[in-house]
Amino acid sequence: MFGRIGLGMVVGAILLAPTPAPAGPALVFEPTSGTVFYSEDPDKLWFPASLTKLMTAYVAFKAVKSGKVNMDAKLTCSKKATLQAPTKLGLPVGGQITLETGLKVLIVKSANDVAVMISEAVSGSEEAFVAEMNGYAQQLGMARTHFANANGLPNENQISTARDLAKLTRALILEFPEHADFFALESVQVGKKIMRSHNGLLRSFQGADGMKTGFICDSGFNVVASATREGRRLVAVVLGEPSVRIRTDRASNLLENGFKRYFWKSVFGNTLDGLVTQASLDEGPTHLREDVCGPRRAIKRVRKRSARKRANLQGLNASTTLAPATSTTATSN
Repeated sequence: MFGRIGLGMVVGAILLAPTPAPAGPALVFEPTSGTVFYSEDPDKLWFPASLTKLMTAYVAFKAVKSGKVNMDAKLTCSKKATLQAPTKLGLPVGGQITLETGLKVLIVKSANDVAVMISEAVSGSEEAFVAEMNGYAQQLGMARTHFANANGLPNENQISTARDLAKLTRALILEFPEHADFFALESVQVGKKIMRSHNGLLRSFQGADGMKTGFICDSGFNVVASATREGRRLVAVVLGEPSVRIRTDRASNLLENGFKRYFWKSVFGNTLDGLVTQASLDEGPTHLREDVCGPRRAIKRVRKRSARKRANLQGLNASTTLAPATSTTATSN
């Protein structure tokens, strides 16, 4: 009798336990050889969000290498650039910065207006620049990727995969080692404005040295994270996490496990091109808007804010000295 009751309680607990949210696509690889250490849904279509700016930087680096432009070239803020949604640098129409500064702001701040400014300076128009982006994507073997803009703002035709983004990242690392410092910057200053990187791994993970974060509601929180330890470099691609913290934690765990298994995986692992395709070609991109930015998420945020307010009020009531109030806001990309 007791055994039946105990078994029933265990089964009931399992049935009532919340189902964990499924993890999004992920891939860990070594850039020099292309060896894959871990992959999960590497070919599932996804909205790259601001990971798009990795290709924006790639096209700009190509233009510099060919002599088409140089790092001192002036980027001019157009009307179109000012109309881009945040995150932005916020220059007025006619405002100027150099291409070098623009690339730093693009990667550190993930500025959508600067992405348009770079595209117009390099190719004459964003449309022409996007055509170059897609041309290079084909050359790099990014078979399931299509770009529709230079910054990654929402567009149903802007799609990629973890495998394709890994190929792009590998190309950036191998073709442009002279520009590696751009991706390792924790902050950049323009005038009196100091902008800090959205990539928390640069501050929290040993050996972290790049690369880029991305977020829109439909994609969730994405990151391409690079780290080097004892001369060994690994890159993790993580897509579709529900928060900045979980995105950072998952990338950290994947990189940590990769370094622990580095030797035998580097000898016996598959390569980026050697992985078997793991998604239907007819399958569309995943939409996470309801889970990440929908009403349920909004209700959770309101409850958290209310709980914080109650805790703050209790703390104030228990204190005889009140400190001056401060207010901070933050955006993540």
